[in-house]
Amino acid sequence: MSSDFKGRKVMPKVPRVLKVLKVPRVLKVPRVLRVSRVLEVHKVLEMFEVLGVILVLQVILVHLAVGVRAEAQPLRVCSDPNNMPFSNAKGEGFENRLAELVGRELGRPVAYFWTPQRRGFVRNTLSADRCDLIMGVPAGYDPVATTTAYYRSSYVFLSRRSRALAIRSLDDPRLKGLRIGIQITGDDYENPPAAQALAARHIITNVQGFTVYGDYSQPDPQRGIVDAVARGTVDVAIVWGPLGGYYARHEPEALDVVPVTPERDGPALPFRFAIAMGVRRNDRALKNALDGIIARRAAEIRRILTSYGVPLV
Repeated sequence: MSSDFKGRKVMPKVPRVLKVLKVPRVLKVPRVLRVSRVLEVHKVLEMFEVLGVILVLQVILVHLAVGVRAEAQPLRVCSDPNNMPFSNAKGEGFENRLAELVGRELGRPVAYFWTPQRRGFVRNTLSADRCDLIMGVPAGYDPVATTTAYYRSSYVFLSRRSRALAIRSLDDPRLKGLRIGIQITGDDYENPPAAQALAARHIITNVQGFTVYGDYSQPDPQRGIVDAVARGTVDVAIVWGPLGGYYARHEPEALDVVPVTPERDGPALPFRFAIAMGVRRNDRALKNALDGIIARRAAEIRRILTSYGVPLV
């Protein structure tokens, strides 16, 4: 609305096209209606803002939930607290380091269920659902589902380098006249392959047994057989490779570490073993994930093993 030269209010002329089409003029739209439309637009915008905030909150809650689930479901490892070089409660063994590697790859924190590795170990740990993973078992070990083998090792002959014995074979005739140390699991001498192989060759009276459990009240309970070689209590010992290779590095006397041959003494007495990880038989998802990690991280796994003196064959 405008004013004429005398200051009187004058209504604007309606354009002809609007008269013909009978379209209402915008200027005639009630002010209340225009304000209500503006308010509706504001309400819509506010609604989108609220939805945006809700969406952001939902994303945050999802991430928090994932984090909570990860913390609530650690990778539970069945392990011996006093079994170097494999594991101990301080996390110093190579199986501890491998468990941490696996945990990082899976995005899960590692938690240990500690118990001495004795007969019934699988039954009292994995089968009892106290843990999810055993770091080292023979490949194909029947009570569990085993992963792809991640290393292969052998029993070894240990002897003082200064003696230059260089014994490599169970058929070496000098074994009949040497003091020989072997690992045993009990007084029956039946389980360890060295005991059976030597008995089959009528080498018995010059053999001294060292229990694989050792004095569990002391650190390094399995080290005794390696110490005996270094001190000269025995001339040669037949020891599981990872154990012999690791402790040989910690002796003041230089020791030779030589894989036992033949690698299989007859059809049922192997001296070389492929080692895998073990999970419950129905836990195929974890087994498959571990197989992937073993394949991807093979070089790093090998570096860890060799840093502990594990003889790889």
